[in-house]
Amino acid sequence: MIVLEWLFLTIAPCDAAEPWQLGSQDAATPIMQGITDLHHDVFFFVILILVFVSWILGRALWHFHYKKNPIPQRIVHGTTIEILRTIFPSIIPMFIAIPSFALLYSMDEVVVDPAITIKAIGHQWYRTYEYSDYNSSDEQSLTFDSYTIPEDDLELGQSRLLEVDNRVVLPAKSHIRFIVTSADVPHSWAVPSLGVKCDAVPGRLNQTSISVQREGVYYGQCSEICGTNHAFMPIVVEAVPRKDYGSRVSNQLIP
Repeated sequence: MIVLEWLFLTIAPCDAAEPWQLGSQDAATPIMQGITDLHHDVFFFVILILVFVSWILGRALWHFHYKKNPIPQRIVHGTTIEILRTIFPSIIPMFIAIPSFALLYSMDEVVVDPAITIKAIGHQWYRTYEYSDYNSSDEQSLTFDSYTIPEDDLELGQSRLLEVDNRVVLPAKSHIRFIVTSADVPHSWAVPSLGVKCDAVPGRLNQTSISVQREGVYYGQCSEICGTNHAFMPIVVEAVPRKDYGSRVSNQLIP
């Protein structure tokens, strides 16, 4: 019972994929919540269209069966139905496009004055994180590498191919700016629960903003095929309360 309780307390707060999971992971940012809501809204329209089209096909098969109508009626023109089937399919994409564009533009917005700026550099096959706000000099900086933990070194409760030796620690309920780039080949910095997927392109700086609304541990992976060990460079983001963030940063600061 103690082991099961420890496992529950260890894994429950972690946002990672579950076996036989059908939906998205629980949203931890407003962007991810918007993505989830948009998915549900679009799925609602899809279900309506599916039911309507299935009803029309079933009705046609029932009423135009060869036993019921051995001599089919020849229909040459149907002006009314031609107008309806042209107007309604054009209205439906408008209801989908309006919230889609609103969400898309909100995802592209970058916070002008973020609380913290973090630079993520992709390598084959690990990541380097740099807390640029704390780099007072070359001798004193907060830069570390993040490697996946080998399967033989995993502890009880840690997820295979998802756990790393150095996590990215962030303060919850704060605006964070990520600058993403690569040192060799294209990579991608993606965390599903945060609604983030930013490509890491060599020689290019891409940026994105997030605001984690709750404390927890969030897992992600590289979403760009970057070589043979593509599956061995996961991402782990740990959101902590603001009062605990300062001490965590002080412990990692290299003198």
